[in-house]
Amino acid sequence: MKTAEPSPRASAAAEPRRELTLRAVGTALAVAALIGASYPYVVLKIGYGPNISVVSAFFGYLALGVLGLFTGERGTRWENNLVQTAGTAAGQAGFMCVLLAAFDMLNAKPELGFSIHLTTLQIFSWLTVAGLLGVLLAVPLRRHYIDEEDLPFPDGTAAGETMLVLDLDRREAAQRVRALGLGLALSAALAAARDLHWRLKLAGGRVLRLLPLVPGELGLGPHGTALRMGTEVSLLSFGSGLLVGLRVTLSMGLGMILAWIVAPPWLTGAGVVPEQTFPDVLKWVMWPATGLMVSGGLTALALKWKVVVRSFEGLSRLDVAAGGREEFPMRLVIPGSIGLAILLAVVQKISLGFPFWLTAVSLLLSLPLMLVGTRVLGETNWAPISALANLMQAVFAVLVPGHIPVNMIGSGMSGTVAANGEHLMQDYRAGQIVGANYRHLTIVQLLAVPVGSLAVALAYPALRARYGVGGEGLSSPISVKWAGFAELLAKGFSTLPRGCLTALGLALAAGVLLTLLEADPRRRRWLPSPTAVGLGMLIPGFAVLPMVIGGVAQALWARSSPRTEESYRVPLASGLIAGEALLVLLLSLLAMAGLRP
Repeated sequence: MKTAEPSPRASAAAEPRRELTLRAVGTALAVAALIGASYPYVVLKIGYGPNISVVSAFFGYLALGVLGLFTGERGTRWENNLVQTAGTAAGQAGFMCVLLAAFDMLNAKPELGFSIHLTTLQIFSWLTVAGLLGVLLAVPLRRHYIDEEDLPFPDGTAAGETMLVLDLDRREAAQRVRALGLGLALSAALAAARDLHWRLKLAGGRVLRLLPLVPGELGLGPHGTALRMGTEVSLLSFGSGLLVGLRVTLSMGLGMILAWIVAPPWLTGAGVVPEQTFPDVLKWVMWPATGLMVSGGLTALALKWKVVVRSFEGLSRLDVAAGGREEFPMRLVIPGSIGLAILLAVVQKISLGFPFWLTAVSLLLSLPLMLVGTRVLGETNWAPISALANLMQAVFAVLVPGHIPVNMIGSGMSGTVAANGEHLMQDYRAGQIVGANYRHLTIVQLLAVPVGSLAVALAYPALRARYGVGGEGLSSPISVKWAGFAELLAKGFSTLPRGCLTALGLALAAGVLLTLLEADPRRRRWLPSPTAVGLGMLIPGFAVLPMVIGGVAQALWARSSPRTEESYRVPLASGLIAGEALLVLLLSLLAMAGLRP
């Protein structure tokens, strides 16, 4: 009788593995620094974070391949899994720069009495301790969500499958890496031609300053430049649209039209805002945009109430035994979590003046946040960090009414701990696919968090100094929502601009209605996403329009050549995003050091 041949995945699991090697750890920490430093620019500019697990897997394969040229030893899928794990851990630290941007937006309004200016050391300490605590709290959850319930965690599955393809099909891997490299080169070159101001030294010592080779932005309409409506010359935004697809980008385009084409002439004509400028119009537009995002997120969470209930039912069945030699030992998790919780309370008390009892409350709240967020992410690939953070803001508004710093610090800390835990479950899912050692994976997570936190602590101030945050700077729509919600809870509805309360109410209702309607998969593809519409209202049209073009390009590519779109869209888009982000980071750091190309 003829026996069936083993599948590639079964063969992969049976092979001897090189995993926690010096090469793998060094590469993992280098990629963590790269992702942690470049991610803030992406998040602050376009309002969300792309799938960093797959991006890290491609960078890991590329870096291990370069090292293999010198050592003569090819990197393994298990080593690459550690690299992508480190990138994901650092990416979560990068994502939390939205909280730092929200602090700066509130700092810009002295009438609020908010004054929190974090130093590089304070940022590093806060993100590191909260992130490490999130990692340890996620360790016992892995066995329940990954092994027992086998939740899909689509981004983690995509990363695991990508690493198998890269390892088992060298021809396909080489083509995908070339697509990544092409995206990196094109995006960085265009950003350099747009952002660099060259100086030529002429005879006689005279210096001639040359303008950039291409313009940075192209305004549309009589008020296009003032409203930041038009298109920027950016492959990062185009690549982001290529990655997220047509429905989300068209929804963002609808928000852009409502906020930056329809609203400005009406608002100035009614005397609500003085001029058609981005900062003036944003003060009004942010409220209906926030309403759409908050109601859409919370309604989506409410519709998944059975998922939430199962999270807490699962907690009662949680097995916290050591689990074998490949598990990270619980004898380290429990005392480590207690020690980090105490250290976090001390850091927040010294750096932020945050009371010990409120840190204890924040930590208690972060546990259900992580349970709910992990299950929702695992089943739907939607991370409800923003919606859950708004819930925490409401809780702190009840505990300490009218105190914006408590509201921001408490919700920010709970969100940071929960976000690190729930997103690192993606790494465990990818590790399950490639046959990883979970102890090694957790060790690398713990090493990567401080590296990513340090990268953010250095990169965010440099980006803020070069571009600014809010208004005419990096728009950071999630920060606008976070800061605006805290201001609303502290000051009340009476202080809002005229007419925006009505718009807020209509947007809240529209967000609920759209989310209820899109629960039916048959209608979903034809309905705009309320969260994406809200994002499009908060991000300048300069960034939204190229994203819409990218979404249309993705749809046309998928229709004309499904095979090549499936193979090369993700690595090409990842390169387009990373190329500009890395170059902008380099220019910002040089400017911060007083070296201006």
